[in-house]
Amino acid sequence: MRKYFKQDLPLDGLAIGEVKFDMKSRHQLPPLLAALQYIFETPEINEQVFAILEQQILKDKKATGRPGMSLWEVLVLGCVRLLLNTDYDSLHDLSNNHESLRGILGVHTTGSVTEKHCYNLSTIKENVRLLDEETVQKINTIIVKAGHQLKKKEKRGDDLKLEIKADTYPVESNVHFPTDMNLLWDSMRKSLDMIMLVIYFTDIKGWRKINYLRKDLKKYYRITSEIHRKKGGNYKERLVNAAGNYLEKSKKLSKRIGKSMEEIEQLAACNPKVIGILEELKYYEKMLNKHIDLLERRIIKGEKIPHKEKVFSIFEEHAEWLNKGKANGAIVIGHNVLIATDQYGFIVDHHVAIQEVDSALAIPLGARLSSSFAEGYVLESISFDRGFHSKLAKENLNKIFEKVIMPKPGKKNKEEELEEAEADYVVKRKRHSAVESNINELEHCGVDRVPDKGLEGFKSYTALGVMAYNLKRLGKLLIAQKIAPRKSQKVKRKTAIRQAA
Repeated sequence: MRKYFKQDLPLDGLAIGEVKFDMKSRHQLPPLLAALQYIFETPEINEQVFAILEQQILKDKKATGRPGMSLWEVLVLGCVRLLLNTDYDSLHDLSNNHESLRGILGVHTTGSVTEKHCYNLSTIKENVRLLDEETVQKINTIIVKAGHQLKKKEKRGDDLKLEIKADTYPVESNVHFPTDMNLLWDSMRKSLDMIMLVIYFTDIKGWRKINYLRKDLKKYYRITSEIHRKKGGNYKERLVNAAGNYLEKSKKLSKRIGKSMEEIEQLAACNPKVIGILEELKYYEKMLNKHIDLLERRIIKGEKIPHKEKVFSIFEEHAEWLNKGKANGAIVIGHNVLIATDQYGFIVDHHVAIQEVDSALAIPLGARLSSSFAEGYVLESISFDRGFHSKLAKENLNKIFEKVIMPKPGKKNKEEELEEAEADYVVKRKRHSAVESNINELEHCGVDRVPDKGLEGFKSYTALGVMAYNLKRLGKLLIAQKIAPRKSQKVKRKTAIRQAA
């Protein structure tokens, strides 16, 4: 049974609204905590956020049983993890020892009456993972609109005009650089790991020397990979010979696993613990046979493998090979992420692109923005770089935005040249580069390399990073508004003193 937040405040407890921050601190945590405090204390925002969290985390669950971590604690810990770009161990330490953070979590006490509440590492891990991409995106839209309302009060206008800037950048998966050799070794060692688990739970025969077999296979992998790395005299001949021996050992292992598979399936029928192991073993056996074929075709037969047949990680099979065409020619194994920011630095939309080119992302982005920011907004402009250009996309976006900045690569006709020479077009095109600084700041919020597993983990981690970024932006805005009156009072005092003197 989960609650929205810890409602029974002890005698020595500190209310979330009473938590104080160092307004002058240059650390990134105070702005985040200030934004979370503002969300918690603002009824209309509070209700929307908790309704979304309840719909996702409490769906299909009875309001009975032991009390779990509150919805508010799950949200706060997820945001802190991404903002600080930290791991669960650091988050565990902060949640138990950082007074301001514990105050926002609603568990801070002086210790004079009640015993200190401590979080377990496993509890934090299991609960933070409950936040999926869809849930976080909905909350993120609410946060952005809250920031816009603060800006709207400053400008005192009816509708808020948005100037959107969109671009993509590569985000890495947590995988090593792939080669057919090391992917084949990964497949073999994980297959042997599954066999060892079967041995632990059953009395399967024929694998008495499994530890020796692992060492022997690794030896042949190291010999082959070192020849490939160092090159040297007669490189191709030595590589073919070493790869041949490596493949011979790999094929023997594949046949051995195939022979044991029938016995393991029979054991799985009697032992439920083996069922999950069997499914993983089948996957790693499939990867083993695939990379035996790829290595043999590439090195022994000298074939060029088509891109669509390649796998870049057996652990993150969804990962893509990305080359952004920059000067350093860096390769990234992961996915492109589309980021759309406004003139205030808020990320109003993001999208993890799966096997999608930039030019295909513009139309769906326009549809999402027109849906999310329909009321109270004027979609003034949207800008892209040359890679997004598409005649169809530009025509579609012109129906939504007053101005579309989408430079055409290559030769232009007279109409296009005149359009791109307009003063307003040139100004907005030059402003587009601001999205690069937003992306850099987002990378410092953890969205540069994703440690979570699976495609869903990749998407939810990215969404959490975007939400943490926007909360920090909102927090900075709140702190600036609180400090501004104090600064004006100081200026007035100094002016009065000078006049008196």
